[in-house]
Amino acid sequence: MLKLPYTGCNSRGLLLGRDKSLGKTLLSYHRIPVPRFLIVPRGRKVKRPRRLTFPLFVKSLTMDASIGISQASVVETDAKLAERVAFIHESIGTAALVEQYVEGRELYVGILGNRRLEALPVWELSFAKMPEESRNIATERLKWSLAYQKKHGVESGAADLEPAAARAIQELCKRVYRILMMSGYARVDLRITEHGRAYVIEANPNPQLSQDEDFAQAAQLGGLQYPE
Repeated sequence: MLKLPYTGCNSRGLLLGRDKSLGKTLLSYHRIPVPRFLIVPRGRKVKRPRRLTFPLFVKSLTMDASIGISQASVVETDAKLAERVAFIHESIGTAALVEQYVEGRELYVGILGNRRLEALPVWELSFAKMPEESRNIATERLKWSLAYQKKHGVESGAADLEPAAARAIQELCKRVYRILMMSGYARVDLRITEHGRAYVIEANPNPQLSQDEDFAQAAQLGGLQYPE
């Protein structure tokens, strides 16, 4: 296992968290389950390898806050894949990350600490009233429009999981945190299939810490009040 001396600084964790390709490569090396992926730099056309089967999820390599993500981000043909990659290149202005789309539940786990880590209760983004033809993904519109969230019954709260499954996910997220050399706090985003297989999507080294956001609410459920 790759080991580097702990410095108490989150600069490496920020780098590995912001660079999705570097982070995913490192996690794959340590046998953390992540979706198969491909990076398409700006100015290049996408050449899909056979190992990447549809549906695929196309997003910016470096942007966060769901910027550039919409229902059109999930593609099922090579033509739509090329079209969405071109959109990321031209409209968002970054390289494109193409990864296997994981159908399932969207989970978040907040982690606190440095050498000794605390995993907060597993949180879930649920989609109660989304149209059948829509994918259950956190689009840019969904993330920033309260009216859209209310219309489609999008809510976040404690995930309904068996205790053993929740503990396994929390331990997985602690491993991710350590491998990516994060410190202080971070949030790990996952998708879990109907068969219970969890895939790490990304680790966010700088999640929202507002009192009404998921991280603080999960901490409160775990017994840590906001001032603390």
